[in-house]
Amino acid sequence: MFYYHKNGKFLYSSDIKTLLTDPAVRPQIDTNGIAELILLGPGRTPDRTVFKDIKQLPPATRGHYDPATDKLVLQKYWSLTDKEHTDTFEQTKEKVRELVVGSIESVIASEAKQSSARAISNTGLPRFARNDAGTQTAISQVGTFLSGGLDSSIISAIAQQYLAKQGKKLETFSVDYVDNEKHFSSSKFQPNSDNAYIEEMSAFLGAKHHRILLDTDDLIDALYEAVDARGFPGMADIDVSLLLFCRKVKEEYGIDMALSGEGADEIFGGYPWFRDETIRNKQGFPWSGSVEFRRSFLKDEFADAIDCNYVQKRYQSAIADTHILPSASPLERRMKEMTNLNLTWFGQTLLERKYCMSTTAGLTVGLPFCDHRLVEYLYTVPWEFKDYKGREKGLLREAMAGLLPDTVLWRKKSPYPKTHNPAYLKAVSERMRDVISGPNAPLLQIVKKDALENLLKIQNPTPWYGQLMTTPQTIAYFLQINYWLEKYKVEIV
Repeated sequence: MFYYHKNGKFLYSSDIKTLLTDPAVRPQIDTNGIAELILLGPGRTPDRTVFKDIKQLPPATRGHYDPATDKLVLQKYWSLTDKEHTDTFEQTKEKVRELVVGSIESVIASEAKQSSARAISNTGLPRFARNDAGTQTAISQVGTFLSGGLDSSIISAIAQQYLAKQGKKLETFSVDYVDNEKHFSSSKFQPNSDNAYIEEMSAFLGAKHHRILLDTDDLIDALYEAVDARGFPGMADIDVSLLLFCRKVKEEYGIDMALSGEGADEIFGGYPWFRDETIRNKQGFPWSGSVEFRRSFLKDEFADAIDCNYVQKRYQSAIADTHILPSASPLERRMKEMTNLNLTWFGQTLLERKYCMSTTAGLTVGLPFCDHRLVEYLYTVPWEFKDYKGREKGLLREAMAGLLPDTVLWRKKSPYPKTHNPAYLKAVSERMRDVISGPNAPLLQIVKKDALENLLKIQNPTPWYGQLMTTPQTIAYFLQINYWLEKYKVEIV
């Protein structure tokens, strides 16, 4: 929820573009906005936007505006609270399984009710199917996103069992890219390709699987549409591919809702920076590349004007907002900080991505790992349980033993698939050369031309953001910034 509150006027909307239609709301950015774009982007401070006078309602917060006094009062209604964890490992394992299964089933059941309501409102009568027991059940076209990784495979397996009881068959969906197998190279963030695991899970489930293939031209053509969907520059082709993927799932296969695994890495400690001690102990956002590298792109007047501790102050504020029992060990304390950081900062960016891309495509995406009961319980679970067998998400793997083939259950984590086709790097590089070849590119008001030219020549080994935004996505992110500045006629003040 975005809002504008200035000079006795209060406006709010879930879509930032709506606020900008009011003449009073000027699309202005100052040095703080530039810092958010370049030093933090595509993430941003939870209660801010890039625009000078537009703010965002923080997560788990309600607001009350009184027009008589022109006062806005914000109140936080939910937060993570640390508690003593008294369950044994066996009890914890059973509780996790119960919560995960219950959340997945409740998301599907909720969609079934909504599907019936939609059908009744459209036709006056509900649509029905007859299951094997002869009972009528409302039809709900539910699918799952299946990458062959742990989280999506758990969701798919439980969804398949739930739907089978109603005489329905699960449909699963994966996204891939033209020639990706040919150009894939292993890295510590993406150790192996998904396809073999997807095939194994599809066979195991007996589900009807659909592989959606995207080409480089698809990703390039929709690069700016993804900015329109989010309202801000985002995760480049990582956003674009999800937008196109959701659109095909909805339009070509008639799926009303799909289930996805976002949230699991945040609450079970699945990201590499939970386990790599060097990154984990870094006093800064672990998913963000070097602040100095990012700052090197800024024109001198902005680099000098922006507080050199801008990022560090936001990091320290987030850390200070973490509730931790006084008795917690140093390791336990750090893991609580990491969980809170990932939920309120990194997770916010991913959930905004999921919401904006899927709703633009007309698809509802359910996120069962984001159930507040599961999140609250996992926050109290000690790290030694989560790190069972020294594996990322070891607790979740052990809790789901017997549900999946062991090869999938213990597969090393691999993130959302991105394109490895060199044609993508070539295409975004060509676009960037076109942008900076003229004198009037809005991007060049903020960013040094020679820094962008240098970006086209290097392969920066450290991702710009998260695990996926390497050099091609960094170039694409700057293209999105240029488009965004131009489209909204942004003024720099």
